[in-house]
Amino acid sequence: MALRYAILTALLDEEHSGYDLARNFDHSLGFFWQASHQQIYRELKKLSEQRFVASHAVAQEGRPDRIVYSLTESGKAALDDWVMGADKLRVLEVRDEFFIKLYNLHNENLNHIQHSLDLRVECMRGRLALYEKIRERRYSQPEKLSLRRQGVYLSLMAGIMSSEVHLNWCEMALQLLRERSGKLENSKTGAENKQSGRAGAASPA
Repeated sequence: MALRYAILTALLDEEHSGYDLARNFDHSLGFFWQASHQQIYRELKKLSEQRFVASHAVAQEGRPDRIVYSLTESGKAALDDWVMGADKLRVLEVRDEFFIKLYNLHNENLNHIQHSLDLRVECMRGRLALYEKIRERRYSQPEKLSLRRQGVYLSLMAGIMSSEVHLNWCEMALQLLRERSGKLENSKTGAENKQSGRAGAASPA
């Protein structure tokens, strides 16, 4: 998906400044489509040139004017065309370098990989807490939502359910690797004790 359609979607209900859009990506759309603030401002400029969005200044006391953007009829038509177009089928596509690192798992990096998994567990729990807060505040009765808001609800539920699956996977992986760590530690301790016993037996009385 091109960034432009995510921005146009964010402008469907109300106008936003570039800063508002960037925050929207950080706390909502950003869970499904990543973009830096710089990328968002660059794309807004292109959309303005194509007249898919319109902008106007809003005066602020003691501060520079705030530039806000709104969706034009041309922009809405472009968004509708995109929605009706053929999808690029990417069912739960995963591009995560961590899984490549797992292909290189060995005794020397085992502790590091476990630490990475611990961080992922913490991150996923935080993300799930945020998702659940959004669901409780805005989507507690999905059957009463407008059709478009039901679409947002379904996207949110996809985020919740996929996050739960990833959290469960992290916890399973940690359990497996901790068992391996324990065996390695026991093996190391046993070897050290055996070597110490041999050294003691070889010492003169």
